[in-house]
Amino acid sequence: MRQAIEAYLAVRRTSGFELKNDAYLLHSFARFAAARGESRVRTATAVAWAARSTSVVQRDVRLKCVCRFARFVCLEDAEHELPPAGHFAPHKTRRLPYLYTDAELERLIKAALQLGPPGALRPDTYATLIALLSATGLRISEALGLRFGDVSSESLLIRETKFHKSRLVPVHETVALGLERYVNRRRQFATDHDRLFITDSGRPLSYAAVHPTFHKLLGAAKLWPAPGKPRPHLHDLRHRFAARALETAAQSAASPSQHMLALATYMGHVNINATYWYLQATPQLLRGIATACEAFCERRLT
Repeated sequence: MRQAIEAYLAVRRTSGFELKNDAYLLHSFARFAAARGESRVRTATAVAWAARSTSVVQRDVRLKCVCRFARFVCLEDAEHELPPAGHFAPHKTRRLPYLYTDAELERLIKAALQLGPPGALRPDTYATLIALLSATGLRISEALGLRFGDVSSESLLIRETKFHKSRLVPVHETVALGLERYVNRRRQFATDHDRLFITDSGRPLSYAAVHPTFHKLLGAAKLWPAPGKPRPHLHDLRHRFAARALETAAQSAASPSQHMLALATYMGHVNINATYWYLQATPQLLRGIATACEAFCERRLT
């Protein structure tokens, strides 16, 4: 089985996956199976090995790792069994995102521009950061990691992102103009760092500083929701981007699957299921779906 594991890892690594944890888990499983005198994947053995973890989440991770391997080796050897991937799957509850309206986003940016002290870089930093997150859907870690050399008039270079992959993110000309204005302002402040977003003391801006400041801005913009409504978060700016991107795509005649693939690539997801997690029904999107359905029915009747 170890030879098959190495072949599986080699194939997936050619696609850019590191698989350090997968390699550790699969070799652990191989030793466990060998102790039972087995050289092929067996469902009972895979479940028993995964169950050795005390965490439900880790049991699920361990079993799904074996399932991915089993699907690969089954193509050449049907004697392998394919364990049920959802055997240990924990129940996940999706938090309802807060989709900022254009007016709310404007109030949030306006509140950022009113941050003190007078003459400081801080107001421009937070206003630009919020606008950038809403316009590009970047993760906050990706935005805070930007350096001067990563910014051009057409795109942003996102280095070593969440899944250790770099990507180019095209930007609209209005985003480029906003970043250019901020860069010109930012260059007026002396610092040894080349990070795009810095504090007034010249240090790279950290999430630990952004989080409480963003909550302060929510209060200043009066964006605390009514009872029963979702609470706004910084990460919801990424949800807003995904929803708005699909609203625009609904007006196109291209296949929805093409839009989803493009959105997943733009947002830096390695699995399109992660992109589906960000989607939220909006009135405009539902109107687009209804219009498409009506047009389809009319074509069928004529």
